[in-house]
Amino acid sequence: MADDLRSEPFRTMVVIGESLVVGACASTEERRWVNVVARLLGESQGSPVTLHNRGISANVISPRSPGSPASAKPSALERYREDVIALKPDLFIFSYGLNDMRSGMPPEDFRQDARQIIQDVKEACNPVIVLTTLYYMTTYDLYPPFNVGSIEASEIYNLVIAQLAREQGCILADIWGAMGQADWTVHPDTVHSNDLGHALIGHRVFEAIATHCSGVARAVTQALSEQPGQ
Repeated sequence: MADDLRSEPFRTMVVIGESLVVGACASTEERRWVNVVARLLGESQGSPVTLHNRGISANVISPRSPGSPASAKPSALERYREDVIALKPDLFIFSYGLNDMRSGMPPEDFRQDARQIIQDVKEACNPVIVLTTLYYMTTYDLYPPFNVGSIEASEIYNLVIAQLAREQGCILADIWGAMGQADWTVHPDTVHSNDLGHALIGHRVFEAIATHCSGVARAVTQALSEQPGQ
């Protein structure tokens, strides 16, 4: 039986990450995976969740990521206090690793930087925290400096992320598994998910949250209790 990490509905959801969080290659804003998660949560708990999308395209986890110079944008480690802690979320989704893996960042460096962010957010506002595994891609040798990744490197990163989730008491959303390494879930640019991919990712993240937080079922259980004879 899964631990119940939250018995009340969520109010404020912050998602920090890369271009897939921004919604790259989703045909509409409502079809990007973060919006899918927010919609499903609102429907199930019977009250809307305020979504703060803090994705940045080509983003990396820290300045020591080899992709940082090309990104030329504040990394997660440089912006999480303002973009996460200041918003006081009760649900925090952390979706990093793809660009760091693709640019050759050592997995242990990634682990250290991710751990710092997770621990600081926990100490500051103690939200339910969700870590996602990497997105599936179809080609790894394009778009330098993000051109040195591989399936094998992705699997190592996914292992590190799963270990971090267990260590820090976070929920793990296996979006790599949700996409099933099916090429038809990926946009022709070979990197970003298409609408199908976004839908699969969003439903997997929602599934992971819903099976660990009973407050998500508030509308469902209330409806049952109001039925005649209940």
